[in-house]
Order: sequence, then C-alpha cells, then structure tokens
Amino acid sequence: MILHELIDYETLRLIWWLLLGVLLIAFATTGGFDLGVGTLLPFVARTDTERRVAINTIGATWEGNQVWLILGGGAIFAAWPPLYAVSFSGFYLAMFAILFALILRPVGFKYRSKRESASWRSGWDWALFVGGFVPSLIFGVAVGNVLQGVPFRFADDMRIFYEGSFFALLNPYALLCGLLSLAMLTMHGAAWLVLKSSGPVAVRARTYGSIAALAVIMLFALGGLFLWIGAGYRITSDISPIGPSNPLLKTVALEKGAWLTNYAAHSWMLIAPVLGFVGAALAFIAMRARREVMTLLFSKVAIFGIISTVGLSMFPFILPSSLDPRSSLTVWDASSSHMTLFIMLVVTVIFLPIIFAYTAWVYKVLWGKVDEKSITDKNSHAY
Repeated sequence: MILHELIDYETLRLIWWLLLGVLLIAFATTGGFDLGVGTLLPFVARTDTERRVAINTIGATWEGNQVWLILGGGAIFAAWPPLYAVSFSGFYLAMFAILFALILRPVGFKYRSKRESASWRSGWDWALFVGGFVPSLIFGVAVGNVLQGVPFRFADDMRIFYEGSFFALLNPYALLCGLLSLAMLTMHGAAWLVLKSSGPVAVRARTYGSIAALAVIMLFALGGLFLWIGAGYRITSDISPIGPSNPLLKTVALEKGAWLTNYAAHSWMLIAPVLGFVGAALAFIAMRARREVMTLLFSKVAIFGIISTVGLSMFPFILPSSLDPRSSLTVWDASSSHMTLFIMLVVTVIFLPIIFAYTAWVYKVLWGKVDEKSITDKNSHAY
C-alpha cells in the first residue's frame, strides 16, 4: 500500500476543513484580544501611563499571536488552492486594508514611546486603534459576504472570473457580521485587560466589555434570524467526497433557510450556536462579578461557538458563488491532491503540538498583571 493511502481522500479533506477551523479559532482567541485591546485603547486609557499599561498587556505576546493568522493563510494556500485564488483576488482591496492596518500595529508598538511629545504619542495611539478596529470589522464583513455568496464563476477551462467590487462588500448583512466580529473581539480584548491590568484601565475595560458582550448576544441573534428567513445554498446533485477537485461537476440551488438544514439533520450541531450565546452571557456575568480568569475563558467559549456556527451552517460549502451557484467551492471539490493533503497532515502533526507547547510556555512565563509601577520603572523594558 502507498503510504498516503493510509487515510482516504474523503477523510483527509474533512480533516483539513477541521484544521482550517482550528487555525481560525486559534487566531481569534489569541490575536483576537490583541485587536480588541487596540480597539479599546482610546476608551479605557485616558493618560499616557494608562495607555502604556493597556499596550503592554499585549506587548509581550502580540507578535507570537500573529503566527495563527499566517498558518491560516498558508493552510488555505496549500490545502484549498481555488479558495485562496478566489478569496485573495476577489477580496483584494479588503485584504489590503487589513494588511495596512496590521502593519500599523508593529510600527506603533515600536515607535510610540520613542519621543516624549504628546502629539507624537497620540498619533501612534490612534494608529494602534485603527490597527485593531479595521481588521476586527473587515474580518466579519468578509464572513458576511461568504454566507451570502461571492460573485465569482469558473469558465469551462477553470479560469476564475470575479465580478464584484469593494463597496459591494459593504452590504447590510455583511456590515451586521462586521459589527458582530467587532463586538466579539472587543469583548475578548476587554476580558484580557480585566485579567492583565489593574486600576482605572481594568475598571473601564469591565464596563466596555460588558456592553460588548451584550452586543454580541444581540448581533448573533440577528445574524441567525437572517439565516432563518434568508436564502442559503444546497447541493442538488450527487457529489463524490473522493472525486476530483472540479466545482463544475455538481449543481447547486439557492433556497430559503438552506443554511439551517444541517441542524435539522444533525441536532448535535446545535451545540455551536448555544455555546456562542451561553459563552457571551457567562462572559458578561463573570465580568460583572469580577471573575477575571473565568471572563477570559467564557469569552473564548463564545468565540469558539460563533466561528463554529458559521462553519457548520455552511458545510460542505467553503465559498458559495452568488454569480453561478454551480461554481461554489465545497470541501469535496476544492482541495489539493490526496498526496499533498497527506504530506501537509504529517508536517502538521509534527509541528502544531510544538507551536501549542511553545505558546503555552510563553504565556506561563509572562503571566501576571501590568500595573503603572512596572511601566514607570526606568529599568523596565516596557513600550
């Protein structure tokens, strides 16, 4: 038997769909609080010292947290080439806006405290806010557009044609999803500040985080209502889980409530939206009760539930096409070859536990609160 045949093609495709979800959730639960802290910076910190406290709660770990975003992009490139080709070209301007905002963050961290000038520091503080706010919003806008379908199609020779525009991405439902993403990561950033800071910064973070948690519940419910009354995508022909990666070999229909059919067929999937609601509600309760560690854990549960809900609602679709539903990409017809997925899985099994272990070790070593005393100490290396 050839080595890569130890795991059949269908199972490998499913494993890589799950791994993509793991990488997205890992980024949202680690890099997500970095973005949330940046978004909250103008609101939770009013003096220069307070702003430095907020910045230094993430100053030691934000670089490592970006690993999950890079791994997610790499996984899409290698495991789902058509998905990478369509999304990274069709969402080009949106991706550029995210990239520009993310570039502001390392520059802001490194240069903010290089001068004592108030205007200089204020300018970089606003750059850090943009670096948190813009990606948090646009990530959600992208998900909202994916749920509605993206205007692309494949020609018979598999050339890709994208017929959308940047401003068309800013439709009402996509903006609703963007606001949900923003509220979710703001809640997570507040949970991190409550855990890692003290004094006025933590008090204000608790207030804004409580508001964000309530907003998550409301916006998540509104998003689910749209899926219930709106149209989704359903495969209407036979499709082989071990067939070739050619989206044009199937037919797809647009039907009202189609995104909810998986929950009717597999009731255990309801765990995902329940975790989204319950996690946000418990994060709110824990925040008001001043339970710092529990607040962060429940915030992570909410993120896990919300992102999982999107994936389970769409399965097996990963990128529907509103222009030509037949061109929609699914788990079964948009992956790399059997051999490629197997080799990538072997590499992942070796290195992903190392990344997890190193990340856990870093957080353990850097555990503890950031306070004003540690910031004002002239011997410290704080930003």
